[in-house]
Amino acid sequence: MPTPHISAPKGAFAEAILLPGDPLRAKWIAETFLDGYEEVTSVRNMLGFTGEHHGMPVSVMGTGMGIPSASIYATELIRVYGVRRLMRVGSCGGVGPAAVLGEVLIATGASTDSGVNRQRFGGMDFAAVADFGLARAAVEAAEARGTAVRTGLIHSGDLFYVADPGIYDTLEKMGVMAVENEAAGLYGLAAELGARALTVATIAGLVHDRSKAMTPEERQTTHRELVETALAGLHRDLERA
Repeated sequence: MPTPHISAPKGAFAEAILLPGDPLRAKWIAETFLDGYEEVTSVRNMLGFTGEHHGMPVSVMGTGMGIPSASIYATELIRVYGVRRLMRVGSCGGVGPAAVLGEVLIATGASTDSGVNRQRFGGMDFAAVADFGLARAAVEAAEARGTAVRTGLIHSGDLFYVADPGIYDTLEKMGVMAVENEAAGLYGLAAELGARALTVATIAGLVHDRSKAMTPEERQTTHRELVETALAGLHRDLERA
């Protein structure tokens, strides 16, 4: 049944979904990786598709940028369409000297300056962590593919252009690998609604040196490795179910 933001009938989405921020990247993922895919929604040009990957039903849909936008779509996907495994696939800004352009990160947890999880958790600080099974499956899939990944913490900020760049020094000190804008909200929402979530992201730029960033062509190539790792992780996780 359609929702205020998704114009799709019941059963239009698979129980597993990839969630890039960019709806055009969702279209690229469907065209590049999915067999027999169909466009199932396009409200506000937030494109969504469902197909198969090596026999596994899987959907892909854009979420827009930021926790509020991503939370709208994820909430409707979980509550109305029965999606249970949500994997964000996107870009992030690497923090600290260990960050390398093009590196794939698997976010086992996400800090945030957003207040959404405190609203969910009675004003207390909620530990926004990924589903362990999905994280383990993604790491194993990467190792099997020979893809080098790092696991650890990322930070989901409300602001892309931060008011105080000194925050990056604090994040580095606390061992945070990268910054992005959605993961902590997705993890809190999944916990609230009984779903499972993971964020897999590619470092597309370095926060301490904005001159170091990937070109659009480089993003395309590295996002291919990112998506292949995510899909392989979903397969491994399904095999354990």
